[in-house]
Amino acid sequence: MRKLSWILCLALAAPAAAADGRWYRREAAIMGTAVRVELWHADATAAGEAIDAVLAEMRRVDALMSSFRPGSELSRINREAETRPVPVSPELFALIRRAQAISRLSGGAFDITYASVGHLYNFRQGIAPDDRALKQALPAVDYRSLVLDPKTLSVRFARPGMRIDLGGIAKGHAVDRAIALLRARGVREALVSAGGDTRILGDHHGRPWLTGIRDPRRPPGTSAVVLPLADTAISTSGDYERYFERDGVRYHHIISPRTGRPARAVRSVTILGPDATTTDALSTTVFVLGPRDGLALVERLSGIEAVIIDAAGRVHYSSGLAPP
Repeated sequence: MRKLSWILCLALAAPAAAADGRWYRREAAIMGTAVRVELWHADATAAGEAIDAVLAEMRRVDALMSSFRPGSELSRINREAETRPVPVSPELFALIRRAQAISRLSGGAFDITYASVGHLYNFRQGIAPDDRALKQALPAVDYRSLVLDPKTLSVRFARPGMRIDLGGIAKGHAVDRAIALLRARGVREALVSAGGDTRILGDHHGRPWLTGIRDPRRPPGTSAVVLPLADTAISTSGDYERYFERDGVRYHHIISPRTGRPARAVRSVTILGPDATTTDALSTTVFVLGPRDGLALVERLSGIEAVIIDAAGRVHYSSGLAPP
């Protein structure tokens, strides 16, 4: 085993802790998903305040980066960046810049301008664009035409019809911000999740967190793989999260920037790594790339591991997680 083997060994070998305290847990609907916070603390008041701070931070990030909120900075970019450079906050600029770096790393498999075609889908109403609509919209999908100016912290679209969406990276960013807040408050053991994106601080009070990877074609709660984890981030992207079926074809929300259609080579991708921003973006990236090219990318990256369930239901592991 390589890279993350130390996490698994540490988690399995960790002794039971003796400190006084108890677990505190809360859930809320934020960023269009279920947000869960769990932490160990000796003081109930401090624990409650820490959880309040996490949920407030999640809501702040959502207000800044949601494409569904007309008043968000992201929505303002989508309205105005085709006609002029749009100044944004340092936080949003930095995250878009990080998304661009992953686009370059992946040869465009990760591309936040996919929203130029992605907005044509409505998964609740079962709507997908036809070939003509895709042909008209696809030229606007090109991360290289998203112009960032670090001097003015502004964003500009160099192609007409361009839109961006941070759904493949913003939840991971929010989770990382939450963990940073907890660490600053002295919390040493916690878990924060937002949908498929989770980060673990420390361990589960002397034991590993047992994290299941769902089998996408079996009932919820059925795990294809269970991993013992500590002090790491884990993100899963699956074709079962937002989708509809028509004539036996599953239309889901993970769109290939090249084709404008849902990526078809896999059912789910789980990425482990040091932070949730990275694992969030890479789970989408590897889903689009497919098993062969996705694993090849993972093997080039230090500290990153993957579990992929392909379109036939076969499970693929990166070398650091491969069973003996």
